[in-house]
Amino acid sequence: MLKKYWIKCPICNGKTRVQVFHNTVLKDFPLFCPKCKLTHIIDVEKL
Repeated sequence: MLKKYWIKCPICNGKTRVQVFHNTVLKDFPLFCPKCKLTHIIDVEKL
């Protein structure tokens, strides 16, 4: 079974609503943070 990880906001370090697996790759992903109410463009490679 693959382990899921929460993606944290790069600004406030709050937990977002997005979970990824350790082998997930995201490029130019618009990540919305419900705590600071901002959208950030992020890249995620292997965790």
